[in-house]
Amino acid sequence: MFNPRPQITRLPLYDDQFCLIIDDVLLNPKAWVAEAVARRAQFRMAGVNAYPGVELAMPAEITQALVEFFALYVNRHFGLRRIHSSHSRLAMVTQAPETLQPRQCICHRDGVNVAAQDRMLASVIYLQAEDLGGTSFYRPKQNPQDTAQLIHDSAVLPMDLFTHKYQIARAYMIQGNDWFEKIASIPAKFNRMIAYDGMVFHSGDIVAPERMTDDPATGRLSLNGFFTGRRQLA
Repeated sequence: MFNPRPQITRLPLYDDQFCLIIDDVLLNPKAWVAEAVARRAQFRMAGVNAYPGVELAMPAEITQALVEFFALYVNRHFGLRRIHSSHSRLAMVTQAPETLQPRQCICHRDGVNVAAQDRMLASVIYLQAEDLGGTSFYRPKQNPQDTAQLIHDSAVLPMDLFTHKYQIARAYMIQGNDWFEKIASIPAKFNRMIAYDGMVFHSGDIVAPERMTDDPATGRLSLNGFFTGRRQLA
C-alpha cells in the first residue's frame, strides 16, 4: 500500500508545531481513485462533524495499514509511544459556499476532547487535481477565552447572527482574518500525504468552490486519517 522508502519533509509552523509532508506515499494511488469511482454511490454526508462534503468510511484493514505506516515513520516525530484508536475515510468537499454553516466558515481543530496524556494526529492524502486546493494552518490572534467563545458560537448561532457578531462571511476560509493568522499553506499534490497535530487550527484551501463535485474522478478526493496515541514519557 505504501512507498517503503518515504521521503519526509518537516515544515515548521509555530512554537513547537510542524507539518510532515510525504510525497509519492502510495504505491498505486490511481487504484484508490478507481475504487472511489466504483463506490461513488456509497459516499454520504457524515452528519457528526463539520466536514463540508461526503465521506466513505474505510474498513479496519485500511486503517490498520495507516497505523502501521505511522508507527514506522510518523509517530516518533510527534512523540507518540503507540496509537490506540484510529479511523480513516475517503472524503470529497461538495458543499456550495451558500450552504455553509458558521463552523464551516472558519478553521478548526481535531481532537479537542482527547485526554491530556494522549495526542491526536491527522493526515490527508491528496487524490485530486492539484489546483483544487491543499490545506492551510492558522494561529489564533485573540486570547484563548475569546477564541473559545468564537468556536462555541460557530456551533450554535445561525449564519446571519454569527456574521453580524464576528464579521465572518459565509464562505470557505482561505485567508487569515481578525481572529486567525494564516501561518502556512501546503499545496495539494497528487499522492502527497500531510500529517500534523490535530490541535493546530487548519482548513482546506477551497480556492475553486464552483469546481467541487461528488464525482471522485474529478472532485477534491482525499484519504483522511485520525490517530490518537499515548504521548511518550518526558
